[in-house]
Amino acid sequence: MRSPGSTRTLPTKEGKGMTADAMNAMSERYLDLVLDGKRQAAMDYVLGLIEQGVNIRDIYLGVFQPALYEVGRLWQENVISVAKEHYCTAVTQSIISRIYPHVFSARHNGLIMVGCCVQDELHEIGIRMVCDFFEMDGWDTHYLGANNPVEGVVDFVHEKKAHVLGVSVTMTFHLDKARALIGSVRQAMSERVRILVGGYPFSRDPDLAREMGADACVARGEMAVNVARSLVGAGEPVR
Repeated sequence: MRSPGSTRTLPTKEGKGMTADAMNAMSERYLDLVLDGKRQAAMDYVLGLIEQGVNIRDIYLGVFQPALYEVGRLWQENVISVAKEHYCTAVTQSIISRIYPHVFSARHNGLIMVGCCVQDELHEIGIRMVCDFFEMDGWDTHYLGANNPVEGVVDFVHEKKAHVLGVSVTMTFHLDKARALIGSVRQAMSERVRILVGGYPFSRDPDLAREMGADACVARGEMAVNVARSLVGAGEPVR
């Protein structure tokens, strides 16, 4: 994928029956549209891919994910403004909402997952996409979004009898909020719920997950489902 301030091609996930070059071309086209402020054209492009038979998982992994990684890089390097970064994220969220009927088409497997950002954390699209991966795998998912107070999450996880809680942290100064949330969930539900964490601080130091009392750290969203299945299978699920 090429973008302003970049001459490199970012790697994308190769879908079944699709070459890496094809996936890169799709992601590059999508990125160009959102960076140019062409929201409707970006929407039409993604809907067109679905009509052509590109599956939703490939669109998430091969189009949205690499495009958003590149948007984040451009913002960090001051190539685009924070307003442009927020716009690109908002456009992607609106498109995800539009294609949700395709996400919620899997037969449920009886497993329940809750996903959230910690209190004061506003970067929510990552955990939203993770929840969608679980939904595609047949889980009953509950996406709580950004900025969740500890007590509310604990009550919700208990009410839904969740098998897995996914916790997202992007800003390092929110790690204490994650630690407080994990501790409160453990106190309220003992070891019955499996806790996955992810986000920038954990990609830098995966050992933070265990230090905070989580069961696992997931570096990439698409890996979360397999990790969660393994954890639920290895332990006593919520009844």
